[in-house]
Amino acid sequence: MIRILRWGEDRCLDDLHGNLGKLAVFWMFKAFWVWTVSLPVTVFNSSSRNPSLHAVDIIGWIMCSVGFLVEATADQQKLVFKNSPENRGKWCNVGLWQYSRNPNYFGEILLGWGIFVASTPVLEGAEWLVIFGPIFLTMLLLFIRGVAFVELDADQKFWLVLEYRLYKRRTSPLILLPPSVYENLPFWFKATFLFEFPAFSCSLPQQGLNWYEQEGEKAVEQMA
Repeated sequence: MIRILRWGEDRCLDDLHGNLGKLAVFWMFKAFWVWTVSLPVTVFNSSSRNPSLHAVDIIGWIMCSVGFLVEATADQQKLVFKNSPENRGKWCNVGLWQYSRNPNYFGEILLGWGIFVASTPVLEGAEWLVIFGPIFLTMLLLFIRGVAFVELDADQKFWLVLEYRLYKRRTSPLILLPPSVYENLPFWFKATFLFEFPAFSCSLPQQGLNWYEQEGEKAVEQMA
């Protein structure tokens, strides 16, 4: 919200101006998004069961707290970075953005799953279907309006910049990890467990799944 107020725009709405039908669908989808994500909270608050404190409650609260802090910190760091004149035309790679290409989305997903985990002590039977909330949030932020959208947009702007390709090669797409650790992991591990999907790179159709190794070799040659 602070970002939108300060920049005076929301890029998600750029293609919807002047089209009332698309705008209505967009806000209906937003309402559905909020409803699904809040399902665990809704069921928890409406439950008459009052279980004692469980370890899973504490785990859920920790996940919520960490997720909220990560998301808020990442958004603030990117806002400060973008507002600095010397950073105009650059991608954000400071603070938490050194350890994840999308730390804000990681925080939001962690927050959503933390809410679900904290609600599990009161869930019974069909109430477990509220897991659809965090699953929907994860899929949405990974493949629809979150990571995939941002990654492809950044690729189109910066792919010809060597430093950007090295940043993308060394930095986790979602989960916070030290670059020195992430860079040396095999690609199959990144794709399987760390969400480094081919859809997150516009160059993959031309370069194949070993683009990490190819870019690393190019970087060594250019820096030699």
